[in-house]
Amino acid sequence: MGVIGNCSYLAYIDMKADVKWMCLPRFDSSFLFGSLLDEEEGGHFYIRPAGEDYTARQYYLANTNVLCTEFTCTDGRFVVKDCAPRMRIHERQFRPLMLVRKVELLEGEPAVIVCCQPRGDYGKVIPESVMASNHIRYLNLDQQVRLTTDVPLTYVQKEKSFVLDQDRYLVLTYGEPLEAPLKETAEEFLRKTIEYWQSWVKSCYLPDIYQDAIIRSALVLKLHQYEDTGGIIASGSTSLPEFHDSTRNWDYRYCWFRDAHYTLRAFNQIGHFEELEKYFDFLYNILQSATESLQPLYSIGGDRKLFEITLDLPGYLGNKPVRVGNKAYIQSQHDVYGQVLVSLLPLYCDKRLNFQKKSSFHKIVPWLLSQIERTLSLPDSGLWEFRKAEQVHTYTLLFHWAGAKAAYKIAALFGEEALMNKARRLAQAAHEMIEKTYDPVRKLYTQAIGTANLDASTLTMITMDYLDHRSDAAKDHIAGLESELLTEKGLFYRYKHYDDFGFPESTFLVCAFWYVDALACVGRVDDAIRHLDQLLEFSNHLGIFSEDATPDGSQWGNFPQTYSHVGLINAACRIARKLDKADFL
Repeated sequence: MGVIGNCSYLAYIDMKADVKWMCLPRFDSSFLFGSLLDEEEGGHFYIRPAGEDYTARQYYLANTNVLCTEFTCTDGRFVVKDCAPRMRIHERQFRPLMLVRKVELLEGEPAVIVCCQPRGDYGKVIPESVMASNHIRYLNLDQQVRLTTDVPLTYVQKEKSFVLDQDRYLVLTYGEPLEAPLKETAEEFLRKTIEYWQSWVKSCYLPDIYQDAIIRSALVLKLHQYEDTGGIIASGSTSLPEFHDSTRNWDYRYCWFRDAHYTLRAFNQIGHFEELEKYFDFLYNILQSATESLQPLYSIGGDRKLFEITLDLPGYLGNKPVRVGNKAYIQSQHDVYGQVLVSLLPLYCDKRLNFQKKSSFHKIVPWLLSQIERTLSLPDSGLWEFRKAEQVHTYTLLFHWAGAKAAYKIAALFGEEALMNKARRLAQAAHEMIEKTYDPVRKLYTQAIGTANLDASTLTMITMDYLDHRSDAAKDHIAGLESELLTEKGLFYRYKHYDDFGFPESTFLVCAFWYVDALACVGRVDDAIRHLDQLLEFSNHLGIFSEDATPDGSQWGNFPQTYSHVGLINAACRIARKLDKADFL
């Protein structure tokens, strides 16, 4: 599938130009089209050849999130151009709840069929459709839903084929309907949306290598920030399983502080900071109402309670359960405090940013540092969100250390000596606890204090500069993890031990990118390039990565996964920096 969006909604479109997944009015709303999880009752919105004898290819217009699905059939060729409008109007971002679909004739007179079957309340509501003069209204949904088109409405209503002898336009609106001229508006929105995305890419800093992959990853990541509040979701999908029949089917349409931290770091790598400034507003509203602790995740509206329920849907490829909500919101994941501090560091310290709310430091930083102090030695569920066991995780301790270091830098900027001393003390205490996870026999750091299990997340000890890149400790640690968690094709398991649901069968793609990043850190640049080249083959035909992959090349898990695209950007940028240095170190 390809993915389009405008920072208000996302739409997933397959090689048959069918909208397989589209939630409105927000990322975490019910789907309007959801055949991704229910092929029979989930609803469809497709534009494709009437016959079965055709071929299709899919591509994005260069440096944009405008998706093209091109069909070649016996009687001609045409392309469906899909656009979620995004542009500047009156000095503001215009991002309507509108899908613009242009059916462009390329050759001949192909027979085409259009089907539009929206659904409400996760498939429970089948709306009544009513034809007007130039649009179809779909009733009994939460908001007005209209399809405005110059395709004869009878053909759409009856799903009857027609001859495509000219370009046609279809505009689906949720809420406010289209009242302007159809063709002129669709063409203008297409043109301005293309201009917006190409201008956004033009302002990115890019290294000389892996530019196509970095550009696509950056465009994918941008779609996952909900601009209204600034919240950043982990993925736009729910319940796509980590592997077949795993029951590891989760709803990722929420804002994890951890995932947001990594996404913002990737944006910083390519010279974009407006996403961080928007995220600050989202975060500050949450911190203002926080009392004793932070949850690991919130809704994009800042809601705390994300009750996890199971829907009576068949699921992707028959994989149940289909979950909405995420019970992880009740977990303790103490790395969040350090991750928020590290995320905010550029706002206070980067001279390129004219951040207007620097006085917020006085409320935010001392409170977050106190939370690190409170939770320093407490066990938690960890970044993999184990549901039945808590440990003092190495990864959590690493972010206690990094968060305290970030707090020190911010406090130093403001001359807050008492806070500097507290941050220095906590960073040292976190360091001492991390060292308790060291296994001197295997010469590596384990998943948590008191366990022999290995964990790919400890690769970040190198990429975050806890371990000196020139040291034997860093090189030995990588070698130890390689021996147990690395696959022949360069994929990397999170861990291999038994967890809440059994033994994992798929690999988590970001772990492989962490591995590439770590290889480049310690000077194994040729190995890093070789492994990154292998990993690029695990994307789909559009360069989009899922959450998980198996050695046979299958994509699994939620899609697109921001973690994976962040990992690609960071690994590629690290390699580029190393190549710029004569000794690779």
